[in-house]
Amino acid sequence: TAQVAGLTTAQVAGLASTQIRAMETADLSALSTAQIGALTSAQLAALTSTQAAGLTTASLGALATAQIGGLGTGVLASLSTSQLTALTSAAVTALTTAQMAAFGTAQIAAFTTGQVAAMETADLAALSSTQAAAFTTAQLGAMSSSQINALFA
Repeated sequence: TAQVAGLTTAQVAGLASTQIRAMETADLSALSTAQIGALTSAQLAALTSTQAAGLTTASLGALATAQIGGLGTGVLASLSTSQLTALTSAAVTALTTAQMAAFGTAQIAAFTTGQVAAMETADLAALSSTQAAAFTTAQLGAMSSSQINALFA
């Protein structure tokens, strides 16, 4: 863990996907936000759902929108609600339809109103009726009319 934390951002960026996959959750927790920011979307795609527990809220909040596409649906589905709410509104906008569909009802209910307001209509339209029912009154109040129409179309 201390060794991983000692890597430079350039060294982290140079790790192979197999090396990323070999990291333990404690190793990921030890990475700084700068080190996490150096990961490519391909490296992030190598993460497993078990490893997702090692992503700190600070590191998730620091992810660039270009990195978001690399997060697998299994990783996203395994995020805790506190991890999920650490994503920026821009990161939520960058989520794909498949990524949005991976979230469980508890995760959907945990999104902040700012995150909900940033959701794309196509992503909302692709959610199941069970997922749509998980939105809270406050979250629905944060949606535009086009978002509401997409969600309940």
